[in-house]
Amino acid sequence: MEKGASDPDPSRQRNGFVGVLYGEFTDTLNDRVRYSVSLTESALTIQRISSSPGRTKVVFNLTDCIGCRAYRGPDSADVGAYFTVYFYPFKRRWMSAGVTRQRVEQCFRVALVQDPLQNLQEAERWAHAIRDASVLQAPRRDGVVYSEVRRPCRTMILVNPHSGRGQALQLFTGHIQGMLTEASVPYTLVLTEHQNHARELVKKADLSQWDALVIMSGDGLLFEVINGLMDREDWQEAIQTPLGILPGGSGNALAASVHHYSQSPPAWNEELLLSCGFMLCKGLVGSMDLVSVHLASRQRLFSFLSIAWGFVADVDIESEKYRHVGAIRFLMGTLVRLATLRVYQGRLAYLPVKEAPKHPKGSIRSNHPPSTPQHPSLCSSLPCQLIPNASPNLSSRHNCNSTNSNHNTIANSSNNAITTKRPETQSDSKTGAPADSLLPGLDQPVPESWTVVKEEDFVLVLAIYQSHLAEDLWTVPGAMADDGVIHLFYVTAGISRPALLRLFLAMEKGAHLACGCPHLVYEKVRALRLEPITPQGMITVDGEMVEYGPVQAQIHPGLAKLICG
Repeated sequence: MEKGASDPDPSRQRNGFVGVLYGEFTDTLNDRVRYSVSLTESALTIQRISSSPGRTKVVFNLTDCIGCRAYRGPDSADVGAYFTVYFYPFKRRWMSAGVTRQRVEQCFRVALVQDPLQNLQEAERWAHAIRDASVLQAPRRDGVVYSEVRRPCRTMILVNPHSGRGQALQLFTGHIQGMLTEASVPYTLVLTEHQNHARELVKKADLSQWDALVIMSGDGLLFEVINGLMDREDWQEAIQTPLGILPGGSGNALAASVHHYSQSPPAWNEELLLSCGFMLCKGLVGSMDLVSVHLASRQRLFSFLSIAWGFVADVDIESEKYRHVGAIRFLMGTLVRLATLRVYQGRLAYLPVKEAPKHPKGSIRSNHPPSTPQHPSLCSSLPCQLIPNASPNLSSRHNCNSTNSNHNTIANSSNNAITTKRPETQSDSKTGAPADSLLPGLDQPVPESWTVVKEEDFVLVLAIYQSHLAEDLWTVPGAMADDGVIHLFYVTAGISRPALLRLFLAMEKGAHLACGCPHLVYEKVRALRLEPITPQGMITVDGEMVEYGPVQAQIHPGLAKLICG
């Protein structure tokens, strides 16, 4: 006969978790196999009861637990009840090195008495206690302030069935649906039907019915959702709705970034999806910066990931034709664009973060992990040489021994001030949206506190505010979702094709800043302005193409809420 007990010691009653539970239960498949089970505020310990010495004991950390449920068995003649606990601990991969989260369930049969109802009540008592304890043991990063989703968390899940290779819905039903059931997360599934469907939906939705909005797609669908929230009259309240991301597209930059912020080992594909599903079930919520982006047409957008011009934007948009192959589309697009590498003329200015000192080109910032591989075979085997259509005098502009050789801080009267050719003044297109106090009108010179880049010939300009640009591109190793910084990269003309390729190969390991390439510059900024001179080109915001022309942006720290653990 099974037995159960609890320890009512008041010293153990902390953070809502009451005491320690102990019980003896049988195996669900063999009632001759018995286990002693004990629950503390941090672990579930299981030990097989036998007469032989050295009984095997297994300890499961509750930080890896997403839920527990109690239930009656399928046989109505069975007086016993059952409870099953669901864990996703890190375990070694079957076919490769390293560890990843893998599903483990532990099931027990409760038959304390001959009354089925009492047995079910005891199983429910255990399930309730395990769920409560596991919520308190969600993995947290030191120094990060978290809140939690409301429980039960009423979740709207938006799925773009055409994202990536068109498998988002299949991935959801195959990997995430079961996890949500295990974690007792109630959800409504919405399949998007056309571009901006999600934006229109969340703009009009009664958000009081939802505790979280979760996106299963690439980064473009989240871009729609955020801008739909910011379109609302009650945007200040709406943007506080916790947002979750499940990778179902090609790039999956935010999903890779959120996984990185959790300090988990690297993961890709279904392993990354499982990791993000786990964090969704644990329900920790942190802050996420948004960037306000102004276009020449007076349109205002809100961005969570990046602004790109030149090479990166070209690859992102031109590789759409390879979408059916998945994430490898970006590699194919990179090789195609390298074959016909372009130089773009334009003007770039930014407001630097005051705490960040100027560094010479190609230098390593203090936020770059010292353990990052240096990859000399990728970065230093060939010199940077001029590409055919670059100015032959560009190389004389670079002096890596001078921290200010490529910058010029200007006054309003300077001839080098970045202005637009349009006479109108940029103004907010959304009444009541956060004011961009750092930005002048697009037709006005930048303030004296800004830095203007002397070079006007670029291969790429990339402003990013997450750690990853894609699932396999670790662009800013030290970035956080709420660090209040726009991480600005630009590559000037004169870089050779092999050198540019080496930069992107090194970026897979976060080692590109160690390459020492004199054409690569990295700055931490709070605001920026880009004014293309080249008449044709592409600019992307969060991977979505926007109108080509002058653009400026500033960061709004911690404006949104992100489910991140």
